[in-house]
Amino acid sequence: MPLYGVFNVENILCALGCMQGLGIPLASVIKLLPTTQPVAGRMQWVRQQPRVLVDYAHTPDALEKALLALRTHVQQGRVWVVFGAGGDRDQGKRPLMGAVANRYADVLIVTDDNPRSEVPADIAAAILQACDKDKATYIADRAAAICRAIFNAKDNDVVLIAGKGHEDYQEIAGVRHPFSDREVIQQCSA
Repeated sequence: MPLYGVFNVENILCALGCMQGLGIPLASVIKLLPTTQPVAGRMQWVRQQPRVLVDYAHTPDALEKALLALRTHVQQGRVWVVFGAGGDRDQGKRPLMGAVANRYADVLIVTDDNPRSEVPADIAAAILQACDKDKATYIADRAAAICRAIFNAKDNDVVLIAGKGHEDYQEIAGVRHPFSDREVIQQCSA
């Protein structure tokens, strides 16, 4: 079953309990579990070797849960995270997200998310202030940041592309440009 994280196990157990309460035979449901797919952009496995996942994690708590979920699947490799923070939103969460990524990931690439009307480098600087300089870098161009992580990660590593998940745009200076993390991952892999 291509689902990562304790939260997914909890969700499945809750659903099984509800189905049992409705009188649906558990055996008929359990045999469907191997085909279960994540919601688009939520711990969505997009590539193998290295394993690359996309998640909408755009808060410190969500980023922590995503990184912890992936950490349990990495025995000998490293956990990479490519992420940023939205502009014109909660500025206080930026250093918190940097601290979370710094604590749970081995390699951090900070990049532009949806900077909106803010200067992207200022958003990145707020994140990077909470990161070790030897394990974090800033690459403004999100596609370039994603490709850098994929090209440099080893086969036993896991790369989390966080923050945009299912979104199919990047908002820069008030303009929404077509952009999909999943499509970029596939282009980098080609």
